[in-house]
Amino acid sequence: MPPTQIWQSEPLTTNGVDLAKERENMALLLGLLVLGSALRLANAAYRFLNADEALHYLLSIQSSLAATYKASLTTVHPPLLIVFLHYWGAIGHSEFVLRLPSIVVGILFCWVMFCWLSRVTDSATAQIAFVLLLFSPALIQVSSEVRQYGFLLLFCAGCLYFLDRAIEKDSIAAMLFSGAALDLGLLTHYSSLIFAMALGFYGLWRLATMRPRVPLWIAWIAGQVSALALIAFLFATHISKLKAMNAMEGLVGTYLRRSVPLPGESGLNFIARSSLRLFHYFFSQGAVGAVAAAFFIAGIVLLIRDRSSGGSGRRPINYQLAFLFVFPLLMNCSLALFRLYPYGGTRHNSYLAIFTLPAIAIPLARWNPRRRWWKPAAITIVLLVCNLFPSPQGEYIRIRDQSRRLMRKTVASLHSLPAGSTIFTDDQGALLLSYYLCDNNKVAQIEQPSFQPLFRAPCGNYSVMSIDPNRWTFKPDTFPATLTAVRQTFSLSPGTPLWFFQAGWYIDKEFSLRDELKQFGCSAPQRFGTNIFLCQITLPQ
Repeated sequence: MPPTQIWQSEPLTTNGVDLAKERENMALLLGLLVLGSALRLANAAYRFLNADEALHYLLSIQSSLAATYKASLTTVHPPLLIVFLHYWGAIGHSEFVLRLPSIVVGILFCWVMFCWLSRVTDSATAQIAFVLLLFSPALIQVSSEVRQYGFLLLFCAGCLYFLDRAIEKDSIAAMLFSGAALDLGLLTHYSSLIFAMALGFYGLWRLATMRPRVPLWIAWIAGQVSALALIAFLFATHISKLKAMNAMEGLVGTYLRRSVPLPGESGLNFIARSSLRLFHYFFSQGAVGAVAAAFFIAGIVLLIRDRSSGGSGRRPINYQLAFLFVFPLLMNCSLALFRLYPYGGTRHNSYLAIFTLPAIAIPLARWNPRRRWWKPAAITIVLLVCNLFPSPQGEYIRIRDQSRRLMRKTVASLHSLPAGSTIFTDDQGALLLSYYLCDNNKVAQIEQPSFQPLFRAPCGNYSVMSIDPNRWTFKPDTFPATLTAVRQTFSLSPGTPLWFFQAGWYIDKEFSLRDELKQFGCSAPQRFGTNIFLCQITLPQ
């Protein structure tokens, strides 16, 4: 059982505090950091790549930096991760090696958040928030994948830390580091635009309150100008093209459809529903998420009403933190109402952990139960339940169905197909086949300026047919027409055998599609867990 003093609301100081207890607290924090790292390492080593991870890696396999940057423009994200993978892939391209940078930056994010919160709140709030960030099932997941989110979280946390350090220490160097971290965040993921707006208001308020020297103001303004220039560049070279392609509409029409208002749904109902989904996402448990939402509201109220910490001089930072914790949620929710950015229980909102989990920690730090061990015991039990018995929403592959062992069996079965066989798959399946079966030969359409309705590419002794990425996955109501189009496009005879393959987290009307497949000869399907499916079908008349 961890020592109870770490959960109390007295701030850590270097004067008047037993140094042995400080060392004990620090040892516990480092032990928790090791445990959080081990969970992420085990997660990364256990699971096969999902389709998005494979896409990020495949885009990075280019002959030059210029070609890599050009390939990155075909995604809905800024270029930094793809460019980074272009060089990191030279070290190795196994699942674990590709995921290792995300693990490192995900762990650093938790520590930087602890350092920042130790500056702007009391030690107990910082420590509890550190534990929540470290063991949130959602954050463990996104920081164990080849995705932008781990880097985004670290850059945003670093931006906050160096901003407040610069103001406290009157340090121009720290302010420049804050601006650089903001620029890196903008180059990583477009949700950083919401963070940048919140940080701009927060920084201006903090500076106006603290009244630093003029050079510090100039350094802050330089950082803001740099960020605005970068945003203008990204808009001209990428965001405007995504808008012209209606990229967001394509996403919200499929797996993000619950992260924008449903047809006929009122705005208030959407806000309430999606906010509960957001907290459910962070804890992977509906009941825990609902309680966490209540704690978040309580934390904001405590910040606004608190007069106990440092007297009246403490109140400006409390108001500023309350604004910082609330504004990004309001901004994100407003964008979702206009179908511009999703809001709800998906990884696209993982950056909101920076604001929600520290607010949740505030009332937990103020809770003084009759027995001091109740608090750490309660937090430990809740986080254990969330991680051992997750109940996430939306499209999700259960941990036992993400085993690399299942993918190895799948690849072995595919290798046993007769030479010259044709594998027919959707966009998700084609991305995974490119990585696992085709030796990085890209059998999915990922760099073409325009997509063909059907695409065929060689894959060793086989060939792979895949559908337009804009359609993303097979649909039972259009599947017969798709097979007819295959026969006509590639001049194939009726009765030609195909090997139907699917491996992804989202299958549209799965049971209806499986019934449809039976009509085309799928009588002995092979399943590798719940999410990987292989069977032979024949082209219709």
